[in-house]
Amino acid sequence: MTNLADVSDMLRAIRRETRLSQEELARRAGVARTTVARMETLAKNDMSVSVLVRLLEAAGYDLKVVAHGHARTLEDILAEQRMPDQNS
Repeated sequence: MTNLADVSDMLRAIRRETRLSQEELARRAGVARTTVARMETLAKNDMSVSVLVRLLEAAGYDLKVVAHGHARTLEDILAEQRMPDQNS
């Protein structure tokens, strides 16, 4: 993702993948349906990170930051380090 339009497209794709209407996703996240519509179309360049996180969580997703070119998050690496050595 390189810009807000990519984030907007991702949000719309996740909502469709989870077969949620804008209304249902909005209800689960505790926001207005118009908020979902604005974020999916970037009306007025409206993209609230806090609302994005709520919408993603309502669809069963998390927002995670990863280093460019890496698939694992810092949380993934730390969790692996905390696991007992499986080869012992």
